[in-house]
Amino acid sequence: MAMRVVTAAAELLGAESLVEVSSAHIDGCLHHGDGGVEFAEALVEGGGRVVVPTTLNVGALDLLHPDVVRADAHKTDMARRQMEAYVAMGAQPTFTCAPYQVGHEPGVGEQVAWGESNAIAFVNSVLGARTERYGDFLDACCALTGRAPLHGLHLAENRTATVVIDATAVPEALKSRDVFYPVLGTWLGLQIGQEIPVIKGLPPTTTRDQLKALGAAAASSGAVALFHVAGVTPEAPTVEAAIGLGSRVPPTSPPGWESRQLRSLPRTVLLDSGSVRSALRRLSTAGGSDRIDAVALGSPHFSTREFRALHRCLRGRSLGVPFYVCTARDTLADVEAAGIADELRSSGVEIVADTCVVVTPILPARNGVLMTNSGKFAHYGPSNTGYDVLYGSLEDCVESAITGDVVRSQEVWAW
Repeated sequence: MAMRVVTAAAELLGAESLVEVSSAHIDGCLHHGDGGVEFAEALVEGGGRVVVPTTLNVGALDLLHPDVVRADAHKTDMARRQMEAYVAMGAQPTFTCAPYQVGHEPGVGEQVAWGESNAIAFVNSVLGARTERYGDFLDACCALTGRAPLHGLHLAENRTATVVIDATAVPEALKSRDVFYPVLGTWLGLQIGQEIPVIKGLPPTTTRDQLKALGAAAASSGAVALFHVAGVTPEAPTVEAAIGLGSRVPPTSPPGWESRQLRSLPRTVLLDSGSVRSALRRLSTAGGSDRIDAVALGSPHFSTREFRALHRCLRGRSLGVPFYVCTARDTLADVEAAGIADELRSSGVEIVADTCVVVTPILPARNGVLMTNSGKFAHYGPSNTGYDVLYGSLEDCVESAITGDVVRSQEVWAW
């Protein structure tokens, strides 16, 4: 059955063959309706087992802290059954949107079948593996067959950059800050859509968490599944490499080849102050508010590095509003072993595992203002939670949550 689904998808996409994949990440364990449960359980009853290393995306429950989710008995039962069905198929119970943070890291050039928009952007861009956008429930069928349609971003010729983003004018001080990258990603998704950008002018010290935030926001506001950062990501040691210029040079260049080649090069888009400020404004729907009702961090899931940064910002102080941090159970185990989790909880932080506040009811059941440092939370928060959002840095979120009064540092954006 799974192979019939995969081959039917390949025919629909116009793929002439299938490609063998070495790993999968299944997005389909999140409960959106009972049909998803029935599909997963049908695979289990038929003896379905994954044939490649497979991780699972978030579910609709925190299985470690089941009381954190405010759902009725039927939804709770069905969400649990759906999560357990994929584990019964042999998938790893990671329940995270950031499997690359818990040891699932395919290498450059590896063919994989991953679902979940930020995970797709990260595995393609930062790790340099190759996947197309696999959604529910094609991702599970790829995991059970070890095959995927050979099309799109699985093919090297479709991975070259089609537009150059020039970020050299952005001040270095801003590019060194985590708060910049969700804004850059939001602008990128809105401006570029489904094109493949190569960004030049970002520092070589750009961190994985910053790239994670960039890709997640770009995949949320647009449909970016692959981006290159010159001098940072593996397929873009240079801008020229990312746009495939080297592969276009004929062994013996004919007269006039250079001028014809220049005419076919991708366009360049300059990232200026106005563009950045416009994207920054889009991330807040509660612009005039001077109070917040909650804070949510961790979309994509919080990393160990981010937990340590939060611990430094909080410094044992007490929070005055509900403060949620969403993470993977493996990451939670790491910060618990380090003693960080208990200290954060003592300050009022509620750590959520296996799920997040925008996909299942966790926030207090009232409309209000939610503050976040996540471009993805900011994008989906209003429609999924009913809360208006304010975007700010990690430091802004902590300082605002102490009293409930909005604190946002604006000087970093002055250029």
